[in-house]
Amino acid sequence: MPSPLSADRSAAQPPEGDQVDALISQARRLRGGIDAVRREAAADAERSDDPALRWQRALCELAAHHVDNLGEHLGQLREGLDGQPLPQATATATLTAGPQTAAPDGAGQAGPGAPAGRVGSAEWNFLSDEATWSEELFLLFGRRPEDGPLTLDELPSWLLEEDRHVLTAMVTDCLVDGRPIDGEFRIVRGDGAVRTVHMMGEPVLDSDGCTASMWAVLRDVSALRRCRQEVHETRDSAHRLRQIAQTEHRLAVELQEAVLPPWRGSLRFPPAGPAAPAAQGFGGVLDLAGHYLPSSTSGLVGGDWFDAMELPGGRTLLTVGGLTGHGVTATSTMAMLLGAVRGMAVSGADPGPLMGWLNHLLDAAAQPALGSAVCCRYDPATGELLWAQAAHPAPVLFRDGAAASLRPPEGVLLGAVTDATYAQAEERLRPGDVLVLHTEGLAPRSALERLPGLAPRFAAASGAQECLRVVLEEFGDKDREDDACVLVARIGS
Repeated sequence: MPSPLSADRSAAQPPEGDQVDALISQARRLRGGIDAVRREAAADAERSDDPALRWQRALCELAAHHVDNLGEHLGQLREGLDGQPLPQATATATLTAGPQTAAPDGAGQAGPGAPAGRVGSAEWNFLSDEATWSEELFLLFGRRPEDGPLTLDELPSWLLEEDRHVLTAMVTDCLVDGRPIDGEFRIVRGDGAVRTVHMMGEPVLDSDGCTASMWAVLRDVSALRRCRQEVHETRDSAHRLRQIAQTEHRLAVELQEAVLPPWRGSLRFPPAGPAAPAAQGFGGVLDLAGHYLPSSTSGLVGGDWFDAMELPGGRTLLTVGGLTGHGVTATSTMAMLLGAVRGMAVSGADPGPLMGWLNHLLDAAAQPALGSAVCCRYDPATGELLWAQAAHPAPVLFRDGAAASLRPPEGVLLGAVTDATYAQAEERLRPGDVLVLHTEGLAPRSALERLPGLAPRFAAASGAQECLRVVLEEFGDKDREDDACVLVARIGS
């Protein structure tokens, strides 16, 4: 049954594939241009000991590194997360992280004069025991130039304690083994803000092959790492939500299959066969066929039901109904109500009082919900149909090639009004009559106006199963926003 409450939700659309492809092509062209400049800078640095040329080479290496990161992010945006589109907000943050991006305190917030993405350079001379920092590096660390640059011995004291071993390992490899520096660590700026810094550099060897100095380029990558973390968290969250949704769907389907009637095809009450008791009086044997139709626009199982059950004394219970909501909650509540319907009907309760007790049961349930239902009791000995309804579409009676909805007795939604009372009505059925009960999701109200037009085809049908097939041919493959149930009862001779 459709929920009485609805809300429009607008969602940002992911970028078009051709736009992302164009960005990837531009990134590749930019990478090629950087490679050309880097080769020229490397050749100049080998011919000269000018520190400015080495820093130029390092900046080229850093630029190539970040263009590669950009290409990786664009590729992820193009492919999506496990087949799902990357959220637009996260993708935008990843691609635009730069000087304008700020972060919360304790998570990499830029202090005054230290916009995200700032790049600085440094050189530590081991022969003269001097350190040289660029002005940008002082700003990155939040350190005053008059306090002087940090030596390699002083630098670890500005790092978070758990990251100091990273810097120690990089510097040791550079000085002892001559390996390039390429790694990240977190620093605590002079104003107390924590920043993530990416450091790239190389040792400078003297004529004897010993390390004379070490130069490096340091860049604030706090915003980039934060955005990468957001991407990972979004991906993990989406994966967990998909797993939860799949589990809930499986549970709802299993619960629905456990409580809805297990029979397929037609069902006859009283049962046919040599052992069946002879019908007395009116003698109207009931031929039944039912079907559940899932929603075509939602993967969630709803709370709709149909049921038919033989009662003591040869009478038959016919009922259809539905609850608001979808998923395990709606299906479990539906199972509770259907169990209550069966139990009260077997006890001999009339449809009207039965509806009142269902209303009380739903009103007192831990999970609030609304429901609509039809409950009928058919007596084959007299042909009497006693029925009640709770704001539900009335059964449609097909007779002699014509059709009309039964006039409904009074009844409000289940769970809407405490201690509501429900009237009941009587109808005399004749041999050859066909009664169709359905839930609201079968088709829009305007489309249901076509249901009476199926009367000539019902008149020519050989049984309830063929009548059900006619209904499904007309409404079964339509675009329904909700699930639905259909129950067809044909009075035999």
